[in-house]
Amino acid sequence: MQGDDRAMVGISSLADPVRRQLYRFVCSQAEPVSRDQAAEAVGVARHQAKFHLDRLEAEGLLESDYVRLTGRSGPGAGRPAKRYRRGGGELSVTIPPREYDLAGHIMAEAISEHASTATPIAEAIAKAAAAHGREIGAGRGDLDLAADVLDRCLDLLVQHGYEPRQVGRKVLLTNCPFHSLARSHTQLVCQMNHALLDAFAQSLAPDLLEVRLEPGEERCCVTDSDRS
Repeated sequence: MQGDDRAMVGISSLADPVRRQLYRFVCSQAEPVSRDQAAEAVGVARHQAKFHLDRLEAEGLLESDYVRLTGRSGPGAGRPAKRYRRGGGELSVTIPPREYDLAGHIMAEAISEHASTATPIAEAIAKAAAAHGREIGAGRGDLDLAADVLDRCLDLLVQHGYEPRQVGRKVLLTNCPFHSLARSHTQLVCQMNHALLDAFAQSLAPDLLEVRLEPGEERCCVTDSDRS
């Protein structure tokens, strides 16, 4: 399951009022809570609390462990009780998809580079963006045919929110994953995006795609063109 799909499933699970109450109760406690504690706090049967808590765990919103609440061990100590606590991950959904976390990582790395080496900030951003682009494009596997490489390229662009659309030999990226940032800091973000996608294309499909900075209405500022 892709990140956005998992996030949508996790967030949609909180639409159930009982599940939402259980989640809020667990998250409000300093220590992990048992099924009995959760059921009593919310006012539902234990089996109902178990069902919803396990569902929240399966969807990544809660984590669990097992302990003997009596504090005893060995024969006669009883079965360990399952306890729940807030999950360690983060879930968020934006429609259309955005990649503000990625932009934040790139800019934080660029600022660190600038502070330690006095590299001009625009150059540092381009360098950090290129590194992330190569990371995204790494691992092309055994893809040999240009069509297979292009399909893999488009799949990765979809995963990162670009919503690619082929128009003849050109690939238009119909969504900007950095939309709000690009509106307020257009030149900086578009150059970052270009560096990211150019390094991505060269890592995944060297000499297959030409990445161009071509701002346009209602789409990303970058386009890819088939070199063949």
